[in-house]
Amino acid sequence: MNYDTIILGAGAAGMMCATHCGGRALVIDHAKAPGKKIRISGGGRCNFTNLHAGPGNFLSQNPHFSKSALARYTQWDFIDLVERHHIDWHEKTLGQLFCDGSSKQIIQMLLDEMARVGAELWVQTTFHSLRKTESGFSLEVEREGNRISLTCRNLVLATGGKSIPKMGATGLAYDIARQFGLKVTETRAALVPFTFSDGRFKDLSGVSLPVRLSNQRTSFDEALLFTHRGLSGPSVLQLSSYWREGEVIRVNLIPGLGLFELLRDQRQAGGRKALTTELARHLPSRLVDYLKHHFQMQGNLADQSDAALTDLVAALSDWHLTPAGTEGYRTAEVTLGGIDTQGLSSKTMEAREVPGLYVIGEAVDVTGWLGGYNFQWAWSSGHAAGSAIAGR
Repeated sequence: MNYDTIILGAGAAGMMCATHCGGRALVIDHAKAPGKKIRISGGGRCNFTNLHAGPGNFLSQNPHFSKSALARYTQWDFIDLVERHHIDWHEKTLGQLFCDGSSKQIIQMLLDEMARVGAELWVQTTFHSLRKTESGFSLEVEREGNRISLTCRNLVLATGGKSIPKMGATGLAYDIARQFGLKVTETRAALVPFTFSDGRFKDLSGVSLPVRLSNQRTSFDEALLFTHRGLSGPSVLQLSSYWREGEVIRVNLIPGLGLFELLRDQRQAGGRKALTTELARHLPSRLVDYLKHHFQMQGNLADQSDAALTDLVAALSDWHLTPAGTEGYRTAEVTLGGIDTQGLSSKTMEAREVPGLYVIGEAVDVTGWLGGYNFQWAWSSGHAAGSAIAGR
């Protein structure tokens, strides 16, 4: 069976590519249904892009690589597609866009676009082998118990990374890339909670508050969530992409609060209550109860000198913690690193030394922030490869 283009992976990038590549196209996936990550994202409502998406929101060994694809298919282009399919959406914090209804609407939109251009979809299909031929590629797959030989002129790797293996994620794209001489950078779990081996935050599980979380590379002002295993929440997931084992993270529990002035005013107003009681007006009470032994919160507020309040505020704004690790690929939203961009064209996503081989989405060493950025990279890179194939 011969196709112009075969796309391995029926996720966001693969389906987007199929809607643009033209010719006779086939999308293959081993899962029972397409778009599994789309389906679970955003609590089932799919954070499908971000109003602020741009190259500065992505990590890569080559920070310039994503510029071309992101500029030629922007968040506004995808929003236009969503609106043409009459999918209602809304903005949450920090430019994050979600479906009003269900993430299934985004999957159906992509399937409808694929049907419109005549692209085929095979699910529950197992990949077995691949080799380069004079005119393209030859593949062996298994479907419904039958071995099938396929050939194509263009092959697109859109199988993602290693994150969330229970959904079937593997390193297949990396294996195929190495087969054809492409380099793969170090890969790590990203957008993932931190863990602490001593269970120190077990009693704080469920407590959440806005913080500034930082390390020596960057900082994020978003919510932090204590869990029975450690730390989670948007600020933690964001910083995890920039963290390495053994490094200290710094937690500002009172960003922008002006806590010294608040406590001083409360003291001047006759603060005969316990310091911890007054502090619990500004921070979660369970957190205050946990921290009182760490930061010597004793006595009444009225008995605290300016120097003592200054020291307390300094401690609360620069709490040093060293995670034991992360929860790994098991819960990571994405994989940091991937197929080295040095071997790819930033305009077409084609391998420089392997004509007809394209790599898109999470399989590439381009990793977005939390908040719809990784989906935008899927749309943009899928469009870039699809348009380049159609242009051939």
